[in-house]
Amino acid sequence: MEIKHTIVENKGVFFIEEDGERVAEMTYVMAGNDKMIIDHTEVSGKFEGKGLGKLLLAEAVAFSRKNKIKIMPLCPFARAVFDKMNEYADVLF
Repeated sequence: MEIKHTIVENKGVFFIEEDGERVAEMTYVMAGNDKMIIDHTEVSGKFEGKGLGKLLLAEAVAFSRKNKIKIMPLCPFARAVFDKMNEYADVLF
């Protein structure tokens, strides 16, 4: 599955589509040039438990590392994954 990413002004979304339908998304807001606030993650019911949320978060982490951005995970899902994944500590705000 391909993860797509769009940014409009200071808001962005990482998402996955299947057959033209968005089946998973993770939204964020930029706070300045160096902080990303992840505020929402949603996965379509038929894809729950398939790891799509973790794939989206991994893409957000890769993006933040590439652009030297820290992540503040306000979304409960993203926060829970950050709490379990020590390898993401370098991008945590």
